[in-house]
Amino acid sequence: MIFINPKTDYAFKKIFGSSESKDILISFLNALIYEGNPTIEDLEIINPNLPPKVEGLKDSYLDVKAQLNNGTLVIIEMQVLNVQSFGKRVFYNAAKTYAFQLQAAQGYRLLKPVIALTITDFEMFPESEDFSSRFVLKEVNKNFTYPENDLDLVFVELPKFTKQEDQLETLADKWIYFMKNARILTSVPETMDSIPEIHQAFDIANQARLTREELEDLDRREQFIYDQQGAIIKAVQEGIEQGMREKAIAIAQQLLSRLDDRTISQTTGLSVEDVRNLRSGDS
Repeated sequence: MIFINPKTDYAFKKIFGSSESKDILISFLNALIYEGNPTIEDLEIINPNLPPKVEGLKDSYLDVKAQLNNGTLVIIEMQVLNVQSFGKRVFYNAAKTYAFQLQAAQGYRLLKPVIALTITDFEMFPESEDFSSRFVLKEVNKNFTYPENDLDLVFVELPKFTKQEDQLETLADKWIYFMKNARILTSVPETMDSIPEIHQAFDIANQARLTREELEDLDRREQFIYDQQGAIIKAVQEGIEQGMREKAIAIAQQLLSRLDDRTISQTTGLSVEDVRNLRSGDS
């Protein structure tokens, strides 16, 4: 078997946001938000797009949106590319979802909590080794929670999840392993096949169920993502190299009065010609 990549927007929505995905999404959210406990008993998958109700506000395009049986709204986004201001976008979408629950003249008491679950294929929080992070409003000095703590931001960073198939223990482990590795698997791992919702997710992700047109569209989307990732990596690397060169030039300038050109070149990694240009004032 060959499985589509759950990290692409098309596949993610097909697996977790289609009409046949309710049980899958319940299991997925219980695993990643509620530590595997059966907290969510039922939910409704609803239109994920948030058109602006106020002129001048941006549209919001989410991957999946659901309302739990207790009224809580959950918005879910799978993000492959580490684009500029992505953290602000997550907060904006959560705040917008919260604010736009009310119609004109409705009271604030009708507002329901919002949980924003974001899965990233890059590291967002390098200061933490944990693959899962959760943010709520807290008092700065005493660390107590805001009384109406209705905004809950949950992040799962796939690169930090390094468990192998034989190390999977929790339901969260198995769902994250699915997200990260389904594209390279050729069969459903035995340790995961016993969970009906994960088995169903693999079934939906099976390429054999897609038409040729769907597969071609999916391939184009995936190739676009890889191209964009490559462009970002190249830009970052060029920035690092430029920064290293600037540091090398600064060191070389300090050594001009004490060492010969060849020694400075060997010390800093600059070419002899670069050092000569520095000495003559051309660079």
